[in-house]
Amino acid sequence: MTKADIVNIVYNKIGGITKKESAKLVEAVFDTMKENLSRGERIKISGFGNFLVRQKKERIGRNPQTGTPITISSRHVLSFKPSQILKAALNNKP
Repeated sequence: MTKADIVNIVYNKIGGITKKESAKLVEAVFDTMKENLSRGERIKISGFGNFLVRQKKERIGRNPQTGTPITISSRHVLSFKPSQILKAALNNKP
């Protein structure tokens, strides 16, 4: 699914708004999510799941081709934990 698909779904489900307005709405939601995640805040969407940014420490890894050790720098990673409702829906459970 692409952002354009989401815009079309919002346009079809809401009604009464133009496609341009539905695109602005979807873009505003994504921009708000990006801003909050970049500040390190969690995003909890009830019935869907939680998005959170975690800090990974610097560590030693290996080049898979040569086997030589390399340093993997510290970085922020995005994690998603699905809600129980989403897990149940994915597994066709009521």
